[in-house]
Amino acid sequence: MKSRILLIALLTAIIVPASLACAAKFWGLFDGPVNQGDQKSEKSAAEAPFQDVLDTAALKSRHAAETLLTGVALAGKRVVCVGQHGHIVYSDDLGKNWTQAGVPVSSDLLAVHFPSPQQGWAVGHDGVVLHSSDGGANWTKQFDGRAAAQVMTSHYMGTNTCGSCHEQGTYPTGKPGGAATAEIMAEIKKFVDQGPDKPFLDVWFESDSTGYIVGAFNLIFRTVDGGKSWVPWYDRVDNPKHFHLYAIRPVGPDLFITAEQGTVFKLDQAKGRFKEIKTPYTGTFFGITGKPGAVVAFGMRGNAFRSSDGGSNWQKVETGAPGGLMGATVTEEGKIVLVSQGGHVLASSDNGSSFSQVMVDQPTPAAAVAALDNKTLALVGQRGVKVQSIK
Repeated sequence: MKSRILLIALLTAIIVPASLACAAKFWGLFDGPVNQGDQKSEKSAAEAPFQDVLDTAALKSRHAAETLLTGVALAGKRVVCVGQHGHIVYSDDLGKNWTQAGVPVSSDLLAVHFPSPQQGWAVGHDGVVLHSSDGGANWTKQFDGRAAAQVMTSHYMGTNTCGSCHEQGTYPTGKPGGAATAEIMAEIKKFVDQGPDKPFLDVWFESDSTGYIVGAFNLIFRTVDGGKSWVPWYDRVDNPKHFHLYAIRPVGPDLFITAEQGTVFKLDQAKGRFKEIKTPYTGTFFGITGKPGAVVAFGMRGNAFRSSDGGSNWQKVETGAPGGLMGATVTEEGKIVLVSQGGHVLASSDNGSSFSQVMVDQPTPAAAVAALDNKTLALVGQRGVKVQSIK
């Protein structure tokens, strides 16, 4: 299945570890506790017991800003990027200098969001959810795949019991009832049996207290207390095929989720449920962006579709980009910007009706993008973070 998970997995599992291994061996890429010139230390490290990445702090690296990064967000004026091995870097001078943050896990991170300059959340593989209360300089683990399994079991079985692997909260219980309960229980059993291997692919908070995390196989949780407790919304998405949920973002007054097979979900705020919206596309939508009156969903092979009526009707937009469109942002002056895994930067000045390629200083494959100002973008991808001027 051609999807964002597959792309990230291939990059992470094949290309990047190989290059990092060489760099670490010959140039001392990681500044970890092991002296790489000492054969005894290497042997001891090789014989050390397994350490779960959820319980292992990210290693410090002089080159953390130059390795695979997959998410970027603004914390006020600060730029914060997340990526593989739990790396989080931030810059207070528009990318001239980068500082690596303290992170308690070494799971690969995929997305980050700050609803305010101080409060931020990052998510990634192993169901990890991290929180920062100081603008991204330091992070704590709030949630992970182990806790997610327990919370889902407690919520849908009505037991209201959770373990001690996350901060305790009050978890409302709620059984859908009938056949729906049996189906959910079967899915939860598989989820528990397979272990904490399901990634959260995106995170979005509407305030410092209320937010959502979405991920593989219809995983979705909501919090109203800043992540101290999470309530599963597994049964609140019209997603019977359990498509991966790739992105969650607001456009105007509406909140959308994008998924596989051209699927878009829109929150019915009155019913507290994400309802499926039909689109003419049959591929994967990796994300969604726009502004009031213009919603743009984008995905594989340069495909983008636009709606001017909140998702009721969609029209294909020609982008001219052959590769997957992976990220988007809207500049201060209202330009909609899309970036691709092939290094294309596309901009629209007519509310997403058309896009044209923008010349940048150093084209780079991108997984995500943030607008620093009207003429400057921060792009992240397999080559780390690049701050680019657009013309």
